[in-house]
Amino acid sequence: MSQDVVADALNMIRNAVKANKKSVKINRISNLLIEVLKMMKIKKAIKTYKIDGKEKSVTVSIGEIIECKAVKPRFTVKKTQIEKYMRRYLPARGIGTLIVSTNNGLKTHEEAMEENIGGCLVAYFY
Repeated sequence: MSQDVVADALNMIRNAVKANKKSVKINRISNLLIEVLKMMKIKKAIKTYKIDGKEKSVTVSIGEIIECKAVKPRFTVKKTQIEKYMRRYLPARGIGTLIVSTNNGLKTHEEAMEENIGGCLVAYFY
């Protein structure tokens, strides 16, 4: 286990997908991880997630996902550079989502480009 809760959780989800599991239990949670899971649920990469406050864990039901990874190091990008990182991390145009941490909270790369704001790359999935 590393110090990065988001990277560990996304690795656990990716390993569960490769092992054809339907769900995975993540034992460490953070507010950033919960926001990433919300975005993944909106994009249907995961079906549901259930937070257990007593055990401080979250159970994730896996949906339509092929790959999910954290971006390391967390590059700071300007609004004009988002396209460059889309080509680096996503397989094709219109496929996948980059998650960008902005001053206005977490945004998908589409929302960040629409609002003309940059930020820090957190993760991607498709």
